[in-house]
Amino acid sequence: MKKKRVLVTGGSGFLGSHICERLLSMGREVICVDNFFTGRKENILHLMGNPYFEIIRHDVTFPLYIEVDEIYNLACPASPVHYQYDPVQTTKTSVHGAINMLGLAKRIKAKIFQASTSEVYGDPEIHPQTEDYWGNVNPIGVRSCYDEGKRCAETLFFDYNRQHNLRIKVGRIFNTYGPRMAMDDGRVISNFVVQALRGQDITIYGKGEQTRSFCYVDDLVDGIIGFMEKTPDTFTGPMNLGNPGEFTILELAQTITNMVGSQSRIIHKDLPADDPMQRKPDISLAQKNIHWNPQITLREGLTKTIEYFDTYLKNL
Repeated sequence: MKKKRVLVTGGSGFLGSHICERLLSMGREVICVDNFFTGRKENILHLMGNPYFEIIRHDVTFPLYIEVDEIYNLACPASPVHYQYDPVQTTKTSVHGAINMLGLAKRIKAKIFQASTSEVYGDPEIHPQTEDYWGNVNPIGVRSCYDEGKRCAETLFFDYNRQHNLRIKVGRIFNTYGPRMAMDDGRVISNFVVQALRGQDITIYGKGEQTRSFCYVDDLVDGIIGFMEKTPDTFTGPMNLGNPGEFTILELAQTITNMVGSQSRIIHKDLPADDPMQRKPDISLAQKNIHWNPQITLREGLTKTIEYFDTYLKNL
C-alpha cells in the first residue's frame, strides 16, 4: 500500500520533532519543513536514517510547492523569549505561514491541522477556558505578535473551510513540556529545571500565585494525532488540548527543586506585561470527540524531563 505522505512545518522544534517521530512509527512518510530559527537538528538526528523521513530547509512565510496527503502546521516561535525577539517576523510566520499552508492544502486537497494556542484566550476572565470563550487579549502589547498572530491564523483557517470547503482541524495547545525543550526558551519548566540542576536561583515572576496547567508532550501528541485521525471532516474544532491539572508557579518551583535535590533559592522578579494569571483548559470537547485524557502525571513527566536536561547539560 502507498504510504500516506505528511508534511510537518516546524518539524525540528520541540513539539514538531515528537510529531514527526510518532507519524513515522505509524508507518507514514514524513517531510519535515523548518527554517531552524528555533528548531534544532539535534531534535531530529535520530530520524535521519529513516528512509521515509526527509528535511526541507524552508521558511513558511514563502510559498512551498509539494505533494502530500496531510499537513501539520506547527511553524512559529512559541516561547516569549523567541517570539518577542523579532515580533514582526512572528506575526508573519503565523499569518503568512497560514496563508501559504492553506493555499497548498487547497491546491492539493490535503487535510490540515493548525497548532493554535491557549494564548488566544489572553488573560482570561472565565476559568477554566472553554472553546466558545472569545478571550481577553491586548492587541498592542509585547505578546500581541504571537497572541494576535495565532488568532488571525484561526480566522484564516475557518474562512478557508467556509469559502473553499477545506478540511481543517484547529487545536488550541496549552502549556506542554518534555524532552527536547530548548533550555534557553524562557518557558517556566525548562527554566526551573535548568536552574535547579545548575544550583542557580529559581526565578519566579510576581508572587508565583499565577496558575498554569502542564501537559506532557506524549499526551499532547496523542491528542493532536487523534484529532486528525479519529474525527470526521465536519468536526473542525477549535479544540483545547492540554492537561487540566492546575498548579501555581510557586508549587511548580518547589516540586522541581525537591525532585532535583537542589539547594537553589527561590527569588522573585517583576511580573512581565500581559502575563495571564490563570490558565486551565476545559477538555470536555476532546474527551467527547476523541476520548482523550492526559495519562501522565506532572511528577512522572517532570522525572523524564529532568533526566533529559541532566544528560543534556552533562554533554555540553
